[in-house]
Amino acid sequence: MKFPEDVRNFIERKFKSRHRDWLKACVPGSNSDDKNEFPLAIDLGIPTGKEAVNRQNDVRAWIAAWNNWKGSGELIRAERNWQIIGKHTIPYKLILKNPADAVMWIGETDRWSRAVDRYKKILQRWPVLVNNLHGYFNVLADYDEPDFIRLYDILSWICAYPDSGFYIRQIPVTGIDTKWLESRKSLVSELMTLIQHGILCTPADQISIKSRDFFETCGFRPLPQLIRMRILDPVLRNKTGGLADISAPLDEIAALDIKPQFVFIVENLQTGLAFQDLNDSVVIMGLGYAVDALGKIPWLKNTQRIYWGDIDTHGFAILNRAKSYLPDLKTILMDEKTFLDHRELWVEEKSQSPADDLPLLTGNELMLYRKLRNNEFGYHVRLEQERIRWDEAWKVISEIAAGKV
Repeated sequence: MKFPEDVRNFIERKFKSRHRDWLKACVPGSNSDDKNEFPLAIDLGIPTGKEAVNRQNDVRAWIAAWNNWKGSGELIRAERNWQIIGKHTIPYKLILKNPADAVMWIGETDRWSRAVDRYKKILQRWPVLVNNLHGYFNVLADYDEPDFIRLYDILSWICAYPDSGFYIRQIPVTGIDTKWLESRKSLVSELMTLIQHGILCTPADQISIKSRDFFETCGFRPLPQLIRMRILDPVLRNKTGGLADISAPLDEIAALDIKPQFVFIVENLQTGLAFQDLNDSVVIMGLGYAVDALGKIPWLKNTQRIYWGDIDTHGFAILNRAKSYLPDLKTILMDEKTFLDHRELWVEEKSQSPADDLPLLTGNELMLYRKLRNNEFGYHVRLEQERIRWDEAWKVISEIAAGKV
């Protein structure tokens, strides 16, 4: 026997798994099979005669619960004449004509109504989304009205100006600012991809949608990637008008007419700032995982490239990534001896790199990475490069620049 509470729980589970498909079935033209799901008939579990006799109190409570019930849907009743307890009119089935009937049971009417209204509004403007928009149910149901209007307006503006070349702050749409759009880049990019390229339904297509570049998809201009570097050789600084510490867009750094012999790449900005003058040398600082920039700087090709990063899992992951652009990249001060010699300066790495293997590392580098990942020295321990005793570090760096290593 299903009591009203049992039906509510059933509808709640069904809504959780099917609400997107219910939404998809709300408009003509979708390829949803869920149009046949409603009207939804819920069997209320009429007891057999034996059960009615053995559970008389439960049966009476069940009948009373449905007699007192007030809610959405059509309650179908039936007559039963049971031995001993006699003739009764009992609940038989509950018929829910449409999703609106169902959501009333679980307090989702407001969310459902908003989602349906916005779903229809967007599909009226972009019918090509008919087989994909239902996947964004939470956006349609939960965005407050100003945010939904902003979303609708920015999609409309991009469609009108698909190759604007604007920076985000230049977009002349009410309520659209950098903070708003930055937090919704993935959503806007995905919806624009679907609008631009038609109905995409396969899993492979969905992966492609999520991996597309926001700026390319929407026709916006990204802020230039700034490269921070220091020219350590006074002679080389003549090429830059005497400038030593430079922060400039990647393409401008790439166009510099300099030919250093040694290029040090360090993960930490303050470490790079601590470098003193060195003949024929420059230091590039603070790229983090953005080391793909190194592959776009032509004057790096005929130099000796030396990488120095933190001794932790992300430090080695960045190194592995950098080696995909600079295969002969060498490392300093990222070995097990250095790590153990500075044991008193270890700190915790909050979250480790998820990579199981880093195939471009040398044997010793990979061995240390695996030990760190396996917590062989302690739980998530790491040594930040700036903690290494500077006199020792500078001795290694100086010897490299002097050709002694």
